[in-house]
Amino acid sequence: MYWEEDIETMSRKKLEDLQLARLRESVKKASASVFYGDLFRKAGIEPNEIRSLDDIRKIPFTTKDDLREHWPYGFLAVSKDKLVRMHSSSGTTGRATVIFHTIDDVNEWTNIVARSMYMTGMRSSDVFQNMMTYGLFTGGLGFHYGAEKLGALVIPAGAGNSKRQIQIMQDFGTTVMHVIPSYALHLFSVFEEVGVDPGNDTQLRIAFLGAEPHSEKTREKIEEFYGIKAYNSYGLSEMDGPGVAFECQFQNGMHIWEDNFIVEIINPDTLEPVPEGEEGELVLTTLLRDGMPILRYRTKDLTRIIPGACECGRTHARIERIKGRTDDMLILKGVNIFPIQIEKKLMDIPGVGTNFLIILERKDFNDHMTVRVEVQKEFFSGDLKQLEDLRHRIGEELKSDILITPKVELVEPGSLPKSEGKAVRVVDNREE
Repeated sequence: MYWEEDIETMSRKKLEDLQLARLRESVKKASASVFYGDLFRKAGIEPNEIRSLDDIRKIPFTTKDDLREHWPYGFLAVSKDKLVRMHSSSGTTGRATVIFHTIDDVNEWTNIVARSMYMTGMRSSDVFQNMMTYGLFTGGLGFHYGAEKLGALVIPAGAGNSKRQIQIMQDFGTTVMHVIPSYALHLFSVFEEVGVDPGNDTQLRIAFLGAEPHSEKTREKIEEFYGIKAYNSYGLSEMDGPGVAFECQFQNGMHIWEDNFIVEIINPDTLEPVPEGEEGELVLTTLLRDGMPILRYRTKDLTRIIPGACECGRTHARIERIKGRTDDMLILKGVNIFPIQIEKKLMDIPGVGTNFLIILERKDFNDHMTVRVEVQKEFFSGDLKQLEDLRHRIGEELKSDILITPKVELVEPGSLPKSEGKAVRVVDNREE
């Protein structure tokens, strides 16, 4: 049941004592970097002043802009000859951020990914098909190394080439796959196209979902389509990558590995901590990274700590699935909207397909939202009133949740662009 029982079921007192010892060491390591050395001097912080976990609040937050402005080596706490790996963010919202690892960093990261996979029921007898991009993106290699440490047979299939993915599953008896949620939904349509039933014609039993926020309804659809259990995972390149937090078999929140990270939830406006159970921005501190420690990193991800103990017996805190990001938030007519809110509503409406696109435009100084939605093909071959009723219902359902009335356009399955990476959910034309 446990990969490291003594760590995973440690009492809160022992876990917090371990965190404090590792925090003190991590702060000392960080002080050797150009960024934190300067920061500590300017803030008058001495590493030996960290005597309790609460003392972490003496340290200013670190942001993505800090990482960008100190490109490429300003956060290094060791000499470059100690490094064995570099990973990078996509850089879609500006200059990419880079993270460097020593061999010990890679080994620690590998271990928490293996721990996470084992927690869901994956074992050395499994065949693991990794359908994530390999390269600077952390998702591919992170899961690859974790699965190998666990002892599973790893198929580094990479992203895309859907028919080949299906053939590999059948030929080699894939039992576990790692996949982006939007691609899992698209892949099912290819299963239907080639006449293969994933529930009966493959040996799949587990899917690991990650890399993009998704709703509970999306997870349920994937589980229903494939006849498997789909587990939510959370990671970000600044904190190694995948394996920061993971669902156990009870699927009631993601256990965040507190022997590797200190977790804070703050109000993104006031920057003050919120009460346990209240939603806010996730802030993380690395505890076992030598090459590039990062302290109090503002992830921009919105979530909350789930109060109480988990049935699985693990004592590490659980976070709720990510609601969205503070920088993914759309502001339309003074209303704050997250794309995942729209996804959640759409996935709950019968007849809606697996893909949608939000288009924002400015006309006559007013902002307008169009939600383009793929719906089942039969709606286009039957009574047009049925199609109009569905369009009206989608509009009303969205209005009830996001408080504005979007224009809804219904399109046939496969009409919207497909992506092998993170799904593009928003096209904002307001600045053009």
